[in-house]
Amino acid sequence: MIIAQVTDTHIRVPGKLAYGVVETAGYLERAIAAVNALDPLPDVLAMTGDLVDFGMSEEYERLKALLAPARMPVLLIPGNHDEREAMRDAFADHKYLPRSGFLQFAVEDFPVRIVGLDSVIPGKGGGTLCRERLEWLDRTLAAAPRKPTVLLIHHPPFPTFIEHMDRGGLDARDGLAAVVARHPQVERVLCGHLHRAIQARFAGTIASTAPSPAHQVALDLRPGGPSAFTMEPPAYQLHAWQEGAGIISHLGFIGRFDGPFPFFKDGKLIG
Repeated sequence: MIIAQVTDTHIRVPGKLAYGVVETAGYLERAIAAVNALDPLPDVLAMTGDLVDFGMSEEYERLKALLAPARMPVLLIPGNHDEREAMRDAFADHKYLPRSGFLQFAVEDFPVRIVGLDSVIPGKGGGTLCRERLEWLDRTLAAAPRKPTVLLIHHPPFPTFIEHMDRGGLDARDGLAAVVARHPQVERVLCGHLHRAIQARFAGTIASTAPSPAHQVALDLRPGGPSAFTMEPPAYQLHAWQEGAGIISHLGFIGRFDGPFPFFKDGKLIG
């Protein structure tokens, strides 16, 4: 099974650029084209929050049109830039999304179970998992203890040392860690928010963030470093699962590059 992860797309209404610089819709178009061109085709596309920029219905309608060409099922969780009800209304045809309450779900259709979490605090940049959400997760994981599982959550449950982003991080790391540690079938915790590829050990598994298909948060580990972004190469991640091997994660860059070139010719290494 292959999960493609695209995150932090920040779609805006036509004619508006993110931060006055980034035409995010074009970047998402290229990301979907890149994922569609993969062979083998991923089984599912997981989008880990900050789908749009201001939580507006018009932004979600544009996002829906941009995702229409995807050749695989798409699973969505919200981030701090999203608005639950506008997202729920726009994607009412996504039957895994609940009709009320938090946008949390468990999808059972694949060899790997996919559990989506809603870490949104309306109007805030940081995230949380309240008691209700953590209890839901504990029950949901307990219902399938032997099936390999991936968790999707927008806010990563670990410090990244990018100070301005950590100030808007997840305030429920210990609570999430306690739940995940009770359920060793959790193979990965896949996150967004950071616009970078970052990995950390977490509660007996691995938690990671993925880059954006558009702009990236500047890599600045200085105390007091400014809040800034760069136009580093856009990217996505692939998480491939196989029985006995678990999940292996890959980083894929979006764009046109020279190659592939052969290493060997006539059975010999090319000199």
